[in-house]
Amino acid sequence: MKTLSRITETFSESVIREMTRICDAVRGHNLAQGFPDFSCASELKEAAILAISADRNQYPVTFGEPELRRAISHKVRWYNGIQCDPETEVTVTCGATEAMIATLKALINPGDEIVVFEPFYENYGPDGIISGATPRYVTLHPPDWSFSDQELARAFSTRTKAIVINTPNNPTGKVFTREELERIAALCVEWDCYAITDEVYEHILYDDAQHVSLATLSGMTDRTVTINSVSKSYSVTGWRVGWAIADQHITQRIRKVHDFLTVGAPTPFQHAAVIGLGFPREYYYRLQKRYAEARAFLLDVLQEAGFKPSSPRGAYYAIADMSNIMPRLGVNDDAAFCRKLIELTGVAAVPGSSFYSDPATGRTQVRFCFCKSWETLRAVELALAKLRVAKG
Repeated sequence: MKTLSRITETFSESVIREMTRICDAVRGHNLAQGFPDFSCASELKEAAILAISADRNQYPVTFGEPELRRAISHKVRWYNGIQCDPETEVTVTCGATEAMIATLKALINPGDEIVVFEPFYENYGPDGIISGATPRYVTLHPPDWSFSDQELARAFSTRTKAIVINTPNNPTGKVFTREELERIAALCVEWDCYAITDEVYEHILYDDAQHVSLATLSGMTDRTVTINSVSKSYSVTGWRVGWAIADQHITQRIRKVHDFLTVGAPTPFQHAAVIGLGFPREYYYRLQKRYAEARAFLLDVLQEAGFKPSSPRGAYYAIADMSNIMPRLGVNDDAAFCRKLIELTGVAAVPGSSFYSDPATGRTQVRFCFCKSWETLRAVELALAKLRVAKG
């Protein structure tokens, strides 16, 4: 038989979803995949039910229901400072996941390069391959996940088409500062390239961290694609409603790709999302408070168990070094460690290697998420106590 697609041989299935399957098989505690295991706001559920009951069950407007695009435009105006026309500059997609690949396919030509910070969200690697882009990686250095200006500058060239920025960042929890984003913006202007910003964790911030949208900086309005979704801020990761905001000439191309990828995001959930985008600011304060408390709890639990976690300033993940624990468990890499951890404690994490271009870089790291109920987090505390017993 003829050879199947060669590019599908260059990346694997999601390691995050694989760890979820292993965890589910033993009915463990899933701190691998970043979805909340508690209820979303009741107003959202009621809005979705009402939309279904009102027969909002057929194809939507391909690039997004008008009510939702207007709600997105209003929301990003007051929170992000982004001015966008809902008729010509907003595309509603099947989650931020589709928004990213649709954007890359709309921008990339053969031979183009993209700049990606690592550790990176695992989708960005395959996205680059599928779109035909060659990635140039720039390292984020623990514990504060800073980057070298010199290394970043070397990553840009005449072949650079775009830089991908995730802030707040998954998996590190890094929140890019205004000063860092200004340095990135200067390079984008210098090399006449685009920026693609994944801002799905924009409301999940800690301490004094402030979210800044790159599109609002000088010279970046027309060259930035801002991606977001309702998944993280509203605890509805299964609804698959996201969007891309961009200048009209970019949006036209994103909409073409989106149309033939998925036709449209789920219609009833689009209408329900309008309700979420209209929540008062107090909703986001409560969200931050909940996750700040969960962050403090899990970091203490991990330290007690022998991990060395870094403290995130945003999102709901923590990368932890487990090199002190590996010898006790008789493993020598992150993948074996995660499987052994599930076997011994039922707690699932993500191997650090899945976030790096060179897997060896993450062999002593794992990622935990803390977007879980207090019942789950306390169960994890008891489960990881087994590691402390082993240590004694």
